Amino acid sequence: MGGLALNLTPCVYPLIPITVSYFGGRTGQSRAALAVHGGLYVVGLGMTNSALGVAAALTGSFMGAALQSPAVLVGVAVALLFFAASLFGLWELRLPSALMSVASRSYTGYFGALFMGLTLGIVAAPCVGPFVLGLLTWVASLGNPWLGFVIFFTLSLGLGLPLFFLGVLSGSLENLPRSGEWMLWVRKVMGWALVGMAAYFVRPILPEGAGVFLLAGVALAAGIHVGWIDQTTAAFRAFGFFKNLAGTAGTVVGAFLIGSWLMAAPGVSWQQYSDELLEKARAQGKSVVMDFSASWCTPCRELDEITFRNPEVARAAAGDFVMIKVDVTGQSDTKTRELISRYSVKGVPTVVFLDDRGEERQSLRLVDYAPPDQVLARMAQLRK
Repeated sequence: MGGLALNLTPCVYPLIPITVSYFGGRTGQSRAALAVHGGLYVVGLGMTNSALGVAAALTGSFMGAALQSPAVLVGVAVALLFFAASLFGLWELRLPSALMSVASRSYTGYFGALFMGLTLGIVAAPCVGPFVLGLLTWVASLGNPWLGFVIFFTLSLGLGLPLFFLGVLSGSLENLPRSGEWMLWVRKVMGWALVGMAAYFVRPILPEGAGVFLLAGVALAAGIHVGWIDQTTAAFRAFGFFKNLAGTAGTVVGAFLIGSWLMAAPGVSWQQYSDELLEKARAQGKSVVMDFSASWCTPCRELDEITFRNPEVARAAAGDFVMIKVDVTGQSDTKTRELISRYSVKGVPTVVFLDDRGEERQSLRLVDYAPPDQVLARMAQLRK
């Protein structure tokens, strides 16, 4: 959906006549041959963006450690707000005309179609770049190269598919809405998306309630602005519908975030690690669930907000388990580093399950987000 939306930004729109003229110049070729050229065109785009996604994900451990620092989180948020200001029209990002002319040349053959796709991102960069940079930071924080590849290849498909169909199917250009003021509205929507990402990155350094209200406030402000305050108009009737839809969506998301936080169950009651606590658990014949997490870790937050707030998980934990939280955000104290080494924690989240003798059940260990039913199943196995 993000890739498709990027097609509506002013920087991508000029690519439409370039694409159509490039494929339209192959009038002697069959529809199948045009489809192959179009496929290579999209694959070229996907290769460029996916390489960025994999590179960002491979730096995940570095980025994860870097994002422990409040100063870095604030810096990322400021950068995203800076790019958002560009999309709001406060300043303009333009490429040198020499790069534009190189990217807009026509290249022949199948390799030419691939090369056109590879250079497509250069022309689109002024509008696509801010969004992609925000996405790169998020993918790097996940630290999963395969997921980074899939996310950016999917984004590329969304960006390239409309151009693919326009190139292969003749006569489609005249049916498109004419460029105009409505494109500036699309830029504002993308700008609010970057503001939301900025709020997402500063959320870990805020109290839980403040972080939720910040995200909700951004969603409400975005909905009210692009839906009803903004006075942009367009010649086609559907534009009014999309404005109202965007405004309603932002309002609903903001209200949902606030409502879900206010109505959330208290969840698991965590205790801070101590050797005495483990000895007491063994003496009472209780199993232990030990969660290694960090404030900058996205799957850790999902575990806390979804899985460990599930009423069934909380009830099971209160009855038969000792629940221990180990915060590795700073890794500053000796005891935390010792625990990381003792339990061979390679990253977060890592959830360790210890039986009533204090021995880990390696087969039950979690190293990623898991829904409540999977955690309940592991807890049941541990009790046996």
